[in-house]
Amino acid sequence: MTNTWQEPYHIVIDVENKKCRMVSKLASLGFKHLKVVDVRSIKGGSVRHLMDLGEEHAKKIPKELTPKSSAENKSTVWLESIGCEVCNTILTHNAFLVSGKSMPDNIITYSFMVPTHNAFRAIINDLEKTGHKVTVRKVGKFRQQIDVLTEKQEKIFWIALKSGFFDYPRQIDMTELANKLDISTATLSEIIRRGTRRLLEHYFKQELAYNS
Repeated sequence: MTNTWQEPYHIVIDVENKKCRMVSKLASLGFKHLKVVDVRSIKGGSVRHLMDLGEEHAKKIPKELTPKSSAENKSTVWLESIGCEVCNTILTHNAFLVSGKSMPDNIITYSFMVPTHNAFRAIINDLEKTGHKVTVRKVGKFRQQIDVLTEKQEKIFWIALKSGFFDYPRQIDMTELANKLDISTATLSEIIRRGTRRLLEHYFKQELAYNS
């Protein structure tokens, strides 16, 4: 992991966003009553939106808008596009989106990871400069917890946990997480393997001592 991620934070903000590109695109095609259920960044700078369109509208989505999509249910569908101004502002500061959820009055709650507190402040400042109303709901800083993992291992486990790597289904896979952290997939896999072994040895230390 590069020095960029030496002071990671998990941020949650509410932003008034009336210019979501995916919502605008679907509205131009005649789709109404749209709701953004989730927003996630993917490799290549694109953004994937989980849209609740209603069962009938979901059937009519053009195939070119749904690359590699997988519906959560009959009324929702994943759609991929270039990010809107809010998403792009977050992504341009070496941060990455974890999730997003629509709220009433054009408010979208964004959860994302940033490498430093300065990156977080820059994102907020840039959003406010472009006229967006921002409410900061959470600022979670990485803090080493126990003397079991190395600081690097614990930091990567913390980022992976906050990013949804351990969720089912995963919100981010090994390759995507490695790319975000600017390390190889093999390196990330080995760090997680070694860290998991340390955690298990710590958890079962009494039993291991008895068996030895």
